[in-house]
Amino acid sequence: MTNPSPPSIYPTLRYTDADAAVTQLTTVFGLAEKSVSRSPAGMIEHAELTWGNGLIMLSQRSAEPSPFDTGRSVLYLVVADPDAHHDRAVAAGAQVIMPLTDQPYGSREYAATDLEGNVWCFGTYQPTV
Repeated sequence: MTNPSPPSIYPTLRYTDADAAVTQLTTVFGLAEKSVSRSPAGMIEHAELTWGNGLIMLSQRSAEPSPFDTGRSVLYLVVADPDAHHDRAVAAGAQVIMPLTDQPYGSREYAATDLEGNVWCFGTYQPTV
């Protein structure tokens, strides 16, 4: 089934250990694996993980310098119940860097890091375009 309103922006991340990233993002944070393409050597060349109607792409960092290996990122993902998501992530080993917080703009959210230092924020704030 085609998404009637697909996102028009797709965050893309590069990891030193893309396999570990996929494992953590799916088991700890709850993203879903959509597809993984591997090189002949078995490294992840392109992976897609979904979250609601959104999608992130990720791949293994290059052995050679690449303009796409830019460093760390911060991502924000909308959750209906940040408390339950937080508790599940903590139980699965998440490293929380901002505890559950009620923000002045009406969101309840928290932030955690992945294995390579990217920051993943989960909360109720959902701006419209």
